[in-house]
Amino acid sequence: MNLAQKDTLFPNILSTIGNTPLVKLEKLFPKSGVNIYAKLEAFNPGGSIKDRTAVNILQEVIQQGKVKKGDTIIESSSGNMAIGLAQVCLYFGLKLIVVVDPNVNNQNVRILKTYGAKVDYVRRPALVGGYLTARLNRVQELLETVENSFWTNQYGNPRNPAAHENTMFEIASALDQKLDYLFVSTSTCGTLAGCAQYAKKTGLSTKIIGVDAVGSVIFGTPAAKRLIPGHGAGRPSQFLKKNMATDAVHVTDLDCVKGCHRLLNQEAILCGGSSGAVVQAFEKYLPNIPPGSNCALILCDRGERYLDTIYNDKWIEQNLLNPKNLKLLAA
Repeated sequence: MNLAQKDTLFPNILSTIGNTPLVKLEKLFPKSGVNIYAKLEAFNPGGSIKDRTAVNILQEVIQQGKVKKGDTIIESSSGNMAIGLAQVCLYFGLKLIVVVDPNVNNQNVRILKTYGAKVDYVRRPALVGGYLTARLNRVQELLETVENSFWTNQYGNPRNPAAHENTMFEIASALDQKLDYLFVSTSTCGTLAGCAQYAKKTGLSTKIIGVDAVGSVIFGTPAAKRLIPGHGAGRPSQFLKKNMATDAVHVTDLDCVKGCHRLLNQEAILCGGSSGAVVQAFEKYLPNIPPGSNCALILCDRGERYLDTIYNDKWIEQNLLNPKNLKLLAA
């Protein structure tokens, strides 16, 4: 969207996307010796960083005449991209079909249906590529059968990373270009790639640390079962190029949960699973960061969508912990 502005009157809801707050975190790691800032993408109107991607892709194809009012948008998504698309589609009078898998949050499904989107489930993972490949296969089936349909393709559309060049612009501008480290969770890698592209174009020396899930194949590690949606992927990213990420840190599903609870209990910030992953990855990487460094963590979405999972003791106990280890979350 537009570069940073101070207007308080906006022409429509979509124009409020972007320019999210950058907040200093003073309680999370008080003895770290570095400056820690959080980019709060939950402040986007659809509640996540994917609002940027959704509006950037759809505005372009509408302007180019590839999509018109009444057409159907089709996308595979674990939640946030779907909600971002649902809001933009409703505003422009477009239909939306979202292909999801059993790991989708029930709250996200309710939100999507409230926006008027149709939710299409795949029930079994593909033998290679897991649920992501299964969802993408289903997208292709729908494109062949649904008239006047268009795939936004968040996994390969260059408008995805292009949207996040502005995300990096906002962070760097707020810190007067003095950004030493940026921690970014990965899935499509659109955010990481866009931030890296902006840094390269402008000569920023920022070290970008990719935060990936244990069980994700993005950085070449073996595939394994994962529970937290929207973090990691079952197939390589089309956007990630050599040297875009200075380093990568892998975190478990339990790490995600612990990080979310730390953010909530220490900073009163309620965020989703990938944000918890970024917090835990930052702690793991902290010994490598020189004192006095400026570090930014991109916190991708709201935590309200995870009340049935990440913030639910029963779900945590059943899926991630033995009952005697619930106290780990307080650490």
